[in-house]
Amino acid sequence: MKKVMVIFGTRPEAIKMCPVIYELRKRSEIETIVCVTGQHKEMLNQVLDIFKIVPKYNLSIMQDKQDLFDISITILQRLREILIQENPDVVLVHGDTSTTFITALACYYLKIKVGHVEAGLRTYDLYSPFPEEFNRQGVGIIAKYHFAPTDEARQNLLKEGKDENDIFVTGNTVIDALKYTVIDNFTHPEIEWVGDSRMVLLTAHRRENISSLQKIFKGIRRVLDEFEDVKLIYPVHLNPVIREIAREEFGDCNRIHIIDPLDVVTFHNFMAKAYLILTDSGGIQEEAPSLGKPVLVMRDTTERPEGVKAGTLKLIGTQENKIYESFKNLLSDETEYIAMAKSINPYGDGVASKRIVDIICNR
Repeated sequence: MKKVMVIFGTRPEAIKMCPVIYELRKRSEIETIVCVTGQHKEMLNQVLDIFKIVPKYNLSIMQDKQDLFDISITILQRLREILIQENPDVVLVHGDTSTTFITALACYYLKIKVGHVEAGLRTYDLYSPFPEEFNRQGVGIIAKYHFAPTDEARQNLLKEGKDENDIFVTGNTVIDALKYTVIDNFTHPEIEWVGDSRMVLLTAHRRENISSLQKIFKGIRRVLDEFEDVKLIYPVHLNPVIREIAREEFGDCNRIHIIDPLDVVTFHNFMAKAYLILTDSGGIQEEAPSLGKPVLVMRDTTERPEGVKAGTLKLIGTQENKIYESFKNLLSDETEYIAMAKSINPYGDGVASKRIVDIICNR
């Protein structure tokens, strides 16, 4: 029997790895062990509860005002004995978080094989996004199995000299997750508040964007002041700095609702109900196209260029005027809106998890 350990620590990782865990547990030839670091706490637990996954190990590393030093040191120290004790055949990690990189590093020290889900995403700018770009490149050096979501991600890995026999294009597991979360008859008080208005969903929380949030929010607010048929919902990050800026710029607008973070099922269904999405997130760039929702990405770079090329995403940066113009144009230009909404999703067909587990079983 092959022993596979799945390790993750944040809400986005959990959303994308729970379908993989479901698939692993279908296979009698695999023993599946789940370990979470708790890099996120409440938001991570929400996802685990929804998918009904109980980890065997929870490192519970989250602490008040933790920084990258705290996260890295604590994970490395607490993971050592667990990995030695379990001695898995392969450890699966996801994406580009500090949990992902430090887990891969620990496995490298112990000569344990690593499978990297969502491998090969790149901006080739180590500080954009920070620290994610370094994390995923670092994991790429260590990993034995590279589960690339798209052919473009595969090409990045080949250019870096990875063995083509260790690279597998699987699609993105987040598309798998949507099968479990989006509900046809979903309703919510905030959705009812929107009523017949066009609903815009906003997420903005990236570390490198915090210094630009005031400009971002000012650009968005100018558009809301001009379009009376638009209402915006902003599930704001728990970071108190972000919350304060949001209150300053949005607090007196009666067509903007600032709400607490949403669980994954609720958020996915908000996306499905939205007219368009403004975001600086990575995962939403993959999820929204599956739901036919245009996405304006408030970043200068993206590690998901497939969506830009397909026409489902548009990079609009973080400057007030560019955000204002891009947001306003998409609300005004029906032809552009339809072109973005009907573009083909480049991120998969909903069976990525099965492909990943099939590969693990056959290697």
